[in-house]
Amino acid sequence: MSDKVPKRLANTIMSALKAGVTPRVGLEYIAVGRRNEISSLLHDVDIIMDGGGSFRFIVGEYGSGKSFLMQIIRNYSMDKGLVVMDADLSPERRLSGSGKGLATYKELVKNMSVKTKPDGGALPLILEKWISSIQAEVAAETGLDVGSKLFDMGVHKKIMLIASEMESLVNGFDFAKVILAYYEAYLAGNDQRMSAALRWFRGEYTTKTEAKNALNINLIIKDDNWYDVIKLFSLFMYKAGYTGLLVCLDELVNVMKIPNAVSRQNNYEKMLAMYNDILQGKAARLGVIMGGTPQAVEDPHKGVFSYEALRSRLAEGRFAKEGLKDLLAPIIRLTALSQEELYVLMEKLAKIHSDLYGSEMTISHETLLLFLSKEYQRAGATTRLNVREVTRDFIEFLNIAEQNPDKEHGEILEDPEFSYAKPIVGDEEIDEPFAEFEV
Repeated sequence: MSDKVPKRLANTIMSALKAGVTPRVGLEYIAVGRRNEISSLLHDVDIIMDGGGSFRFIVGEYGSGKSFLMQIIRNYSMDKGLVVMDADLSPERRLSGSGKGLATYKELVKNMSVKTKPDGGALPLILEKWISSIQAEVAAETGLDVGSKLFDMGVHKKIMLIASEMESLVNGFDFAKVILAYYEAYLAGNDQRMSAALRWFRGEYTTKTEAKNALNINLIIKDDNWYDVIKLFSLFMYKAGYTGLLVCLDELVNVMKIPNAVSRQNNYEKMLAMYNDILQGKAARLGVIMGGTPQAVEDPHKGVFSYEALRSRLAEGRFAKEGLKDLLAPIIRLTALSQEELYVLMEKLAKIHSDLYGSEMTISHETLLLFLSKEYQRAGATTRLNVREVTRDFIEFLNIAEQNPDKEHGEILEDPEFSYAKPIVGDEEIDEPFAEFEV
């Protein structure tokens, strides 16, 4: 990498990776491998931009790079003009059940992001951009003075036209009424009513009476209709000047962990409804990506495949095998990074660390080989080497080397007190060390 990484980004990258999480920014500086997987997902983004829909599962072990890959696609999508909503599923956030589907929806709306506001909270910005774009269209078409009575009538007419297009969709009539209420409040400078409309979009009304009093709306967002509202958002985003909507849901394992079998199956039923809806062309300009472990998907008793209708749609065909994967299939399975790719990643991290601390410290080829040989001597490393653990270890080593310039790198790595991150899974002993690694 020839370009120096800005210190702000370098600090974010190092801090996030050391904590075992995926940084939201600066991913282009540490991206290694996954070229085919990324290319396949970028094709999905093109389909969304062209008016279609996409639904994918990204499956890999803990620390294999699922979240990293989803973050890359998230950032790329925003660069291409899409709106992105993302959330991690958890015991309190699921696809359905006792308000937990609504909790997921609330998290998605809270994290709504666009290129100019990538860290969430973009809904007010999107609404104001939409109003401004309509005003600009009316001004260009009519030549009327902004703020005049005739101008306001022209804007209102355009908004009503957009609202009428949405009314044919499920819950579209009420969604359109809230859009119109927000515009009228914006025009009148009524902050209280604008806030009421935003509360509705965020799913914060708990009773129909409350929504009726605030907005004269008879609908509230809840467990059984939140996905319908997501579909309405995808259409509205396009009308607001964006190219589509991408929804990213990670930690699918939390659905598998639902102890009640009926509740678990209800979640898979919701997943199936979303999957069918999007791939049958009933949700325009909408993409969904779900991330999970192989167990969360393939477990025949509690995983996604325990729901036969999903298993029959998602299971690999008889032609897919090791080294011959179909990356256009609904499930993208992540394999471990190669030895060469890990080497390149360590080189990149060493460069970023040097940029961050203004250090002249150089990591030699021999040091990288020694570090990686130590990593490949872990129990189970040949089959389950965890990228997250490797990066945490390497940043730990870089930090120690920076603070102890009098010590040789080999001395630090050979020190018995230098402890590596504990493996998350896997206890198989390897037969051969990493000594034969070559770049």
